[in-house]
Amino acid sequence: MEIFVGIDPSSKTGIAIINGNGLTLHEEEITSQLEGPGRMRAIIDYTMDVIAEHGTPTGVCIEGFAFGAKGKAVDWQYGIGWGLRVALYDRGIGYREVAPNQLKKFASGNHQAKKEDLILPIYRHWGFEHGSDNVRDAYVLAQIARGLSEELELKQYQREVLDALQGKQIAKRKKK
Repeated sequence: MEIFVGIDPSSKTGIAIINGNGLTLHEEEITSQLEGPGRMRAIIDYTMDVIAEHGTPTGVCIEGFAFGAKGKAVDWQYGIGWGLRVALYDRGIGYREVAPNQLKKFASGNHQAKKEDLILPIYRHWGFEHGSDNVRDAYVLAQIARGLSEELELKQYQREVLDALQGKQIAKRKKK
């Protein structure tokens, strides 16, 4: 079975897993009550466990870093983001990094859309809704992963995002 994973790494990491028909298999916002490095490790390990429960992914997209972000949570975003990338690499799982503006454009046609402006377009495109913007972003990332692997009926702006991402897989699968 084909499965596609989207990950929005943060102190509240969003994950969404869909199948080849676009059916949602898993949607969750992952966090931890632990402090310091233990919190980071718990989020990374749990995220990887969720992925493993569904088998080897056909495609994975992870949201790229928001380099202009400010605030005290930025270091957590980078730490968890890099930790997840290393964990995927260690397991031989290839992934594509999707810039935040590409995610927004794929969901709404507007690369500068605000988080709250994505709610309705996500629902209109896929009938998906969730209270967490991290999970909504992860869901869009899973749809991008699906679009990179399958011929889907897409809007022109969605095709433009996929075209820009073609061939940009970051972590190649390890040879067995």
